[in-house]
Amino acid sequence: MAYHALPELLALERPAEGIRIPPGETVPVTPRVRALVDTPPLRRLTRISQLGLVALVYPGATHSRFEHSLGVYRLALEFLARLRRDPVFDATVGEDDAAAFIVAALVHDVGHWAYCHPLEDIGLAGLPRHESLVAGILGEGPTADVLRRDWGLDPRRVADLVAGTGRDPAAILLQSLLSGPVDVDKMDYLARDSLHAGVPYGRHFDRERLLASLCIDAAGTRLAITDKGRTAAELMVFARYVMFSEVYWHHAVRAATAMLQRAVWLVAGRFAPADMLRLDDAGFAARLLEAAEGTAAAPLAAGLFGPTRVLLKRIAAFDAVHDPALHRALAGRAYADTVRIAGRLAARLSGRLGIDVDPATLLIDAPPVEREVEFRLDVREGRPFPEGAGYQWRSLGDLSPVVRALAKEQFDDLVKRVRVFAPAEVARAVRGLEGGLAPELHAAIADG
Repeated sequence: MAYHALPELLALERPAEGIRIPPGETVPVTPRVRALVDTPPLRRLTRISQLGLVALVYPGATHSRFEHSLGVYRLALEFLARLRRDPVFDATVGEDDAAAFIVAALVHDVGHWAYCHPLEDIGLAGLPRHESLVAGILGEGPTADVLRRDWGLDPRRVADLVAGTGRDPAAILLQSLLSGPVDVDKMDYLARDSLHAGVPYGRHFDRERLLASLCIDAAGTRLAITDKGRTAAELMVFARYVMFSEVYWHHAVRAATAMLQRAVWLVAGRFAPADMLRLDDAGFAARLLEAAEGTAAAPLAAGLFGPTRVLLKRIAAFDAVHDPALHRALAGRAYADTVRIAGRLAARLSGRLGIDVDPATLLIDAPPVEREVEFRLDVREGRPFPEGAGYQWRSLGDLSPVVRALAKEQFDDLVKRVRVFAPAEVARAVRGLEGGLAPELHAAIADG
């Protein structure tokens, strides 16, 4: 197929020049890639952090979405280099399709705005999902000009791949490389986030083995792996589980996340959703501090973005194994509901403890239901049967009890804890509460 001679793939094989990114990789840069990364939407990503509030706990985790995007683009080239040996992929994906995939990998995060993931979870009216912004960003201005002039691509084609809305065979197949159990995005961010956070968890899977095992499933519509990559895939699933457990959902990171969500919720009338979409990290922090001044959100915003870090303290945590009733009642609940329950809990605690518990700083953190450890991946076993009967195909979940246990018993039941946070003085008082917090929280839920 003609895509084998794409200049970016040739540059990957003969890296004469490029952009260096951690941990010592060279990202191949052609003139048309250079033109794209120099457009305003891509340059903006240099001012949007990949991990946001995680840096309050892991101070090295300050890398940008631009660095991540370069890593995803490089992996996209490696995926194409491997899959061009797969006859189904080679017959389905043409030159324009492959070029659109390369661009989609590079620009997949252009819809992100500062701290968008936790703020999307609270369901503010008028706040769109970041994926829905990609088509508008790519469809006009300098980025659209580069895509049409230098790449010969319709921006809508690229936007459809990023959003997962393409419906032709090539798009359906390429979208599984961009978003799936094993994809260019996850394979980069797990290792890169782990590197910058200073932890080993996201780097302990065999990337080269996994890349070498890539193939297309029996239906010809999704990315799969050969049986030689099964252990590497298991390790990648485990890496994602541990990164969520120890980094992304570390209890202090979740405290900061809950503070950010409540601060924005309290000042929503002063801080319009449309304003958020245009801001980078520094602009967002300044705008939130300004909007919060003189309101109940002020201590929350100052604790996150002021001169002194002050995070709320964890006063209780409930998982599906040890506290199934509370977990079931709160996990995945609408944010507005948790705010009301927290208000009733604050009132009850004020009466029980004899102190003023501010409902604005008593926070219930219920992680969203859609975050999960994915393992819906097919594994191709053995060699073709005689007379062309084909390979055997099994799901990774069927082959790996470890993966099934990680996704359900470990991740859904134990990592996805419901936590309650409060100022230090309230936390100290609650520790002396007879019977603990659970009875009061049960009552606050029932009061509604």
